[in-house]
Amino acid sequence: MFSYSQSLSYFSKSNVAIWLSLAFQAGTINAGGFLACHSFVTHVTGFSTMIGTEAASGRVLRALGFVSVPGFFILGTMVSAFFVDRRLQTQRRPLYPVVFFLIFFLMLSVTIAGLFEVFGPFGHPVSMSKHYILLASLCLAAGLQNATVTSAFGAIVRTSHLTGITTDLGIGLVRVLSGSHKIQTRTNEVRANWFRIGLIVMFTFGSFVSAYAYLHAQYWGFLIPTGIATILFIWSLVRFNSVVRGH
Repeated sequence: MFSYSQSLSYFSKSNVAIWLSLAFQAGTINAGGFLACHSFVTHVTGFSTMIGTEAASGRVLRALGFVSVPGFFILGTMVSAFFVDRRLQTQRRPLYPVVFFLIFFLMLSVTIAGLFEVFGPFGHPVSMSKHYILLASLCLAAGLQNATVTSAFGAIVRTSHLTGITTDLGIGLVRVLSGSHKIQTRTNEVRANWFRIGLIVMFTFGSFVSAYAYLHAQYWGFLIPTGIATILFIWSLVRFNSVVRGH
């Protein structure tokens, strides 16, 4: 399903479609966490900042609670690595359908739990007693997604946060404008930059579309990332089965 290369510009249109879909989904997950309990979830940076500020403010127990949440992001990456990276490293077929099913299950569970008020009212400030499971589930899903893309595409692209892609875009723009594109041709560098812009746009668009849904439908909004996860799971399962039958 995925392919490995050392250059962002050599991937197929189907690969790019997957990237854009996952970037859109990551935007919906991040927006959901922020609007539900005022906390970003698709990157660890925000949690590290909260841990430091809470500890400095004397709220040590609250800071300790935040410490464990990013651990679920790491757990998600480890689960993905077990089903994807470990098998790629041993030249076996990666189990992408398992990972996408887990993301689907997490998103569906968050939706149902939210509707049954497990996390309390939508939009209240983060409370570890009420929002811990929500934050843990969203971080777990983000870790699963990010590690899968990292393993499948040789660590040259991320979809759950934009820092690396934005950095690569800035470097790529200078390479194109200054003519210092030594790693690959100017055409490929330009193409890679357009891919990076696409990821940034889709993450932002996912945040925008889902934010509208969250603000009007609250926890029902999590059906958007759930729907994307469903499509990706079915698609990966069909592709996986077709490859198996081909052998």
